[in-house]
Amino acid sequence: MSAEAITPLGALGAAVAARWWALAIRGVLAIIFALIAFFQPGATMLSLVLVFAAYAAADGVFALWAVYPAARGGGRWGMLLAEGAVNLITALIAVAWPGLTAEVFVVVLGAWAIITGALMLGAAFQLHDNDGQAWLVLGGLASFFYGLVLFIAPMTGALVLTWWIGAYALVFGVSLLLLAFKLRGLRKL
Repeated sequence: MSAEAITPLGALGAAVAARWWALAIRGVLAIIFALIAFFQPGATMLSLVLVFAAYAAADGVFALWAVYPAARGGGRWGMLLAEGAVNLITALIAVAWPGLTAEVFVVVLGAWAIITGALMLGAAFQLHDNDGQAWLVLGGLASFFYGLVLFIAPMTGALVLTWWIGAYALVFGVSLLLLAFKLRGLRKL
């Protein structure tokens, strides 16, 4: 009997648990991004756009990395593929037009946060409760509501924007780290 056969995880949970470290890296990247946003608030919007593009690209690559084991394991992988693609497209847009005005950047960032949040929520409801579903829901809700806040108050200034994105990235990163370690522990069952 294989280790995957006795695990309490569903097919998607087992596939993601096998690459728990990729979730942990995504979480660490988000926390690093949050620290940069909190402690370097005087950075120009151009710097923020480029740092965000690097984060979105890395997050997209790791989301796409999880597609193969999920597809191979017979799990649902469409939401992971869509999230990875949205992250990479958003990163490309940010790099292609680095001189975006603050308001346009806020709208792009808000749209990205709402879309990825909704995709994460969709993926969360494909997991079983014991797969760490609550942590993925928390990350998805943080992303979704962060995007809504950006649409409600787009011209609050670069300083507040850096604090908002830092708070979002911190919650998102911590939730991914907690999910990663939960899946790492479940993988050993």
